Amino acid sequence: MKTLISNFSKQLTEAINIGCNANLSPSMQKISNVLICGLGGSGIGGSIVSELVIANANVPINVSKGYFIPAFVNENTLVIISSYSGNTEETLNCMELAIAKKAKIVCVTSGGKVQELAKSNGYDCIMIPGGMPPRSCLGYSLTQLFFILDFHKIITNDFKAELEAAIKLIDQEENNIITEAKNIAKKLKDKTPVIYATTYNEGIAIRFRQQLNENAKILCWHHIIPEMNHNELVGWTQKNDNLSVLIFLDKDEYSRNMARVEINKEIIKKYAFNITEIYSKGISAIEKAIYFIHLGDWISVLLAEFRGVDAVEVNVINHLKSALSKI
Repeated sequence: MKTLISNFSKQLTEAINIGCNANLSPSMQKISNVLICGLGGSGIGGSIVSELVIANANVPINVSKGYFIPAFVNENTLVIISSYSGNTEETLNCMELAIAKKAKIVCVTSGGKVQELAKSNGYDCIMIPGGMPPRSCLGYSLTQLFFILDFHKIITNDFKAELEAAIKLIDQEENNIITEAKNIAKKLKDKTPVIYATTYNEGIAIRFRQQLNENAKILCWHHIIPEMNHNELVGWTQKNDNLSVLIFLDKDEYSRNMARVEINKEIIKKYAFNITEIYSKGISAIEKAIYFIHLGDWISVLLAEFRGVDAVEVNVINHLKSALSKI
């Protein structure tokens, strides 16, 4: 897993090349909305990208992480099917439903039934390298989402230049990132992480939570500021030295959110073991997101080392899939 994380910038570079050479076809209908279907490591890219383009996208972008699709899906909907293995049963069900709704379908996969369905129905399908844990291939799937949205004129920003800048950033910062990740991982050993981020960075917080779950084999939770100020903040009433708080912050954070963070810290520090602020680096939202993702991935795998667990192993998920296959 450490090798896969180390190669994140190379993966992004390869992903850009794949996107540039993707053979996509225009929609015969005007696109009025977008639905991204995917789960786990294949689905988190949809959550992150939908937030990154929210100020630029000219139609609503929704994400489905289950068996079903919204009623609004029709021939004017662009449905992006993201399944690394190509065999994710929930996503396959969504694909079948989208086919029945005559939606414009584009697939991102390494093979499996998704590729087969795309080929037999004549749908666009971007192929990405297979054979790795899906969570380690976010760079491949996330990048293709930008290319698909750009091709269909849903976004207009220069995402490719921003991705290339992000690659340079994490390459330049790699040693610093690993050092910071190691220091944070030490704080999390034998603790339950509580992850906070601000509006439009929830995908980043979820990605980090998922990586801690799968790589470090621990439970944790996340919430978003300012929403948590209207509910979860009230729950901070008892001292618990097992809780370690991490706050992901944009270095250009909105002033009112920063004011909230400072007040929150004053309240929470009375009850939590410690509070760690993690600030973004980079200029564009894409650069900042890639930096956060890479740092979070390193924290998770180093924490796995400190805990003496195998970051790659996901036996419980394999057991679940095996049990479901018998039903």
